[in-house]
Amino acid sequence: MRGRIPLGHALALGALQGPTELLPVSSSGHLVLAPELLGWPYADLDPELRKSFEVALHLGAAGALALALRREVLEVVAALDPRRLAGVVLGFTPPAVAALAFERQIEGRLGGPSQVAVAQIAAGVALAVADMGPAMRSQEEAGLLDHLLIGVGQAAALVPGVSRNGATLTAARLRGFERQAASLLSRHAALPVILGAGALKGVRLVRRGLPRTLAAPFTVGAAAAFVSTLGASRLMPTMDRARSYVPFAAYRVALGALALRRLARR
Repeated sequence: MRGRIPLGHALALGALQGPTELLPVSSSGHLVLAPELLGWPYADLDPELRKSFEVALHLGAAGALALALRREVLEVVAALDPRRLAGVVLGFTPPAVAALAFERQIEGRLGGPSQVAVAQIAAGVALAVADMGPAMRSQEEAGLLDHLLIGVGQAAALVPGVSRNGATLTAARLRGFERQAASLLSRHAALPVILGAGALKGVRLVRRGLPRTLAAPFTVGAAAAFVSTLGASRLMPTMDRARSYVPFAAYRVALGALALRRLARR
């Protein structure tokens, strides 16, 4: 693999991973746009090196989520019945199938800074529009169609800049769920996908192997992602109590517009 990731950059991007993973703003989008806005030569790195580094960050974040949400996960597992299990399967299947079939093509064609900036804007607008709808349904009212549509939202989040959290919240709000219910449905649907994808990508990373010169930045990045995600886990109750998702949507539109403006000046 050609290229080098400075330790300071690895630390900063790992620290950014936590909050952007847990808020509806797209962690993958920030990994592309933040270096672009800061003038870092991240986009010039070998694509396989960037991909492997991002896998390391996601592994750190997934490990922190498993630790932070261990009690919630155990409670969900203990409450599983055939109906809830079917909901988990329906939420997991669309992103799993889409990832296995199209992940490489999506990243290759839609992973550039300009495409990610457009995705941020489009997904931000969609979240704002969805959040203007009625908020009447509780989590207990979620049916199989609701879980399937949330799963479709997770599949759409394979496009860098869309955001898994943002897409699932958008789907849940379009279905009329109140925000606390939308947040819980989003989180419970995302956990199996995040942990499953982390395990699969970890195996691929081990099989691919890394030069010894990359061990330090990968370790620093993964450790920073673990710590930042563990710290940012305190944001989840805030999301459960959110009165509006419009501020997140506005931030995403502003970030995407700023990135497009910078790209246009090149």
